[in-house]
Amino acid sequence: MKNLISLKDISADQINGMLVLAEQVKKHPWNYTHIMRGKTLLMIFEKPSLRTRLSFETGAYQLGGHAIYYDMSTSPMGAGKESISDSIKVISRFNDIVMARLFKHEHVLEMAANASIPVINALTDYSHPCQILADLLTIKEHKGQLAGLKLAYLGDANNNVTHSLLFGCAACGLNVSVGCPDNPELMTEASVLDDARRIAGEHDVEIEMTADPQAAVADADVVYTDSWMSYHIAKEKQEERVAALKPYQVDSKLMSNAKPDAIFMNCLPAMRGYEQTAEVIDGPQSVVFDEAENRLHAQKAVMIKLLA
Repeated sequence: MKNLISLKDISADQINGMLVLAEQVKKHPWNYTHIMRGKTLLMIFEKPSLRTRLSFETGAYQLGGHAIYYDMSTSPMGAGKESISDSIKVISRFNDIVMARLFKHEHVLEMAANASIPVINALTDYSHPCQILADLLTIKEHKGQLAGLKLAYLGDANNNVTHSLLFGCAACGLNVSVGCPDNPELMTEASVLDDARRIAGEHDVEIEMTADPQAAVADADVVYTDSWMSYHIAKEKQEERVAALKPYQVDSKLMSNAKPDAIFMNCLPAMRGYEQTAEVIDGPQSVVFDEAENRLHAQKAVMIKLLA
């Protein structure tokens, strides 16, 4: 595995291998403090971040390396002054590994095509593989397994988190039920569903799309939601989106349709009273802060694998 761009592009064995390594890194962090000694991670940010920057920068340090924060708002890269392909070729001469949090997926693909060092997709409009590796690690910790479980996703299903959940869960043997409005702007794209169902077929699991939130959550082991107002969505769309997505809000009544021991997940940031109620996210079934912490351990595993 040279890069981590999308979970669609890597095998189930590679995903599970990273999860096993992440478990070991979390249990025995001192065994890995030498891995990045003398090495530098360049962190390219076009979109704002809390968890991504802190987890990658901390992870590089804990592996013995150094991280550089690079803000694209003050950069000639991609701004008509220097091409992404030229920029990444220069970066490859200075650094050992690069992660990029970008708006457009095609830009991280261009980086990967022109880099001579590993490239990690830390989020694009299409894919968020690092988040879903942390999610899978969290589910495995709380449930003891992945294969055979059911994950229900509620809300806006036309985003990078839903895409990567579909790819990652299908590869790891989880059934996925997506509950979202019957609205093209909020539904998963057909091409993504086709790819996810192909992966699901290889692992004997099912992917379901429904406009009925109760049906989506029925007998789920994991209930997952995401922000209704992602960074790229204009503020003037908030009222319209809230009206469309309100039936998919995860409250205690909706959670009661899941299994009694179901866990609740949100990749954060979260707004109480929007995609979920406070009683759910702050309640005993919520594992959102375990999920956030696991970004660190999963991403350390990714860097170790790519630098091996």
